[in-house]
Amino acid sequence: MPLNSTMVAVALPNISRELDAHPAMLTQALVASYLLTSIVLQSPGGKLGDRLGHRRALALGQGVLASGACLGFFAASVPLLAMARVLMAAGGAIVVPSAAALLRTELPVERRGRAFGAFGAVMALAAALGPIVGGEIVRRFGWPSIFLANVPVLALSAGLAFVGVSGKHAPAQAETRPFDLLGSALLGISLTLVVLGLRGHGQTAALLVVLGVVSFVPFVSWERRVSDPVIDFSLFSRKVFTAGCLVIALQNLALYALIFELPHTLERIFAMDARATGRLLVFMMAAMVVTSPLAGRLADRFGSRPIAALGSLSSIGGVVLMLVRPLDTPGSLIVSLILLGAGLALASAPAQSASMSAAPREMSGMAAGLSSTMRYVGGIAGVAVLGLVMTDDPDRVTVLAQHHAALRIFLVSLVLSLGCTLLLPSKGRLVNPAT
Repeated sequence: MPLNSTMVAVALPNISRELDAHPAMLTQALVASYLLTSIVLQSPGGKLGDRLGHRRALALGQGVLASGACLGFFAASVPLLAMARVLMAAGGAIVVPSAAALLRTELPVERRGRAFGAFGAVMALAAALGPIVGGEIVRRFGWPSIFLANVPVLALSAGLAFVGVSGKHAPAQAETRPFDLLGSALLGISLTLVVLGLRGHGQTAALLVVLGVVSFVPFVSWERRVSDPVIDFSLFSRKVFTAGCLVIALQNLALYALIFELPHTLERIFAMDARATGRLLVFMMAAMVVTSPLAGRLADRFGSRPIAALGSLSSIGGVVLMLVRPLDTPGSLIVSLILLGAGLALASAPAQSASMSAAPREMSGMAAGLSSTMRYVGGIAGVAVLGLVMTDDPDRVTVLAQHHAALRIFLVSLVLSLGCTLLLPSKGRLVNPAT
């Protein structure tokens, strides 16, 4: 999914020229629609896995994703391409929580840390390679090929999904209660309003956020009454689950906001283009890819709490270094970015492993969907916060002041994340309510 998300970005200029579509409209149709669909459907997608069985849900998601990829390959208009992207996002919203739930249900608790570490490393590597792979595919075969490129990857993952199948955890009997469609719709409306509000500006955006928050009231009321809710709020009574989700959300708030903030700042101070900024951000992404598997193994050995806390401290150190060190050259950011990337990886894998282990087995898909939703919400909240402190003023002093203001917000987020890590289990107190 991260490969698919970032790969399409480099194809947008070619699609815009060939289909005579305005770049801004195309971004909304192909990028914003994909992001919004992904956020809205994560929790229903996870719940679907709890009802069907996670392997079946995974296969279903892969099928939907492949259908969207084929449609995108043959599409000759923006509406068809947008439909393809929505289909792909819907498939991904089933695939990701199902895969995470399988790690929870198929592995013993003492091996989940390294599994979620490897999972995080693959996701980070895919996101980093997306623009490179996408650029090469577009150059050699044309932009439709970036859609078709998903099909062999999906075929390979579908085959691997059946390696070592035990079948011992398949649902004992078919679920007869109706799927919570109304709850899913109410959740989708609320999240859509909040996301659109956070991405916008002015009074209209603020009104959308308020309406979105208010819309959660009927959603919560319905979920407490329905027999098989799409979200069971009793999950949040488990402090380890809640703390793990908050660590992921707060870390992603800083990560995504920084990815948007740094290009803006470096362009105005050093006239750096997107490619040069991308090369600089590789240091952070490489640190994440290398550290994530190590974080999982360390969490299995020493417990989630000390490793996630160490990760938060590393991230805090990276941001503090950015604050105190003069921004004389782009290279002065490299050490900070490595500290930040390593810290994010050290915190994320233990937090996800602990939160998933704290959820009952029969709610694994729902827990994975909620965790993914919190990850997205954290990222969008970070980008929205940037809108409050950054302007288009090119004055160097103003740009630096806004850069420091953004960093202080990231610092607050990471300190809060550090506080949440203290609620995660230490060695000898691994949470496994229903192994």
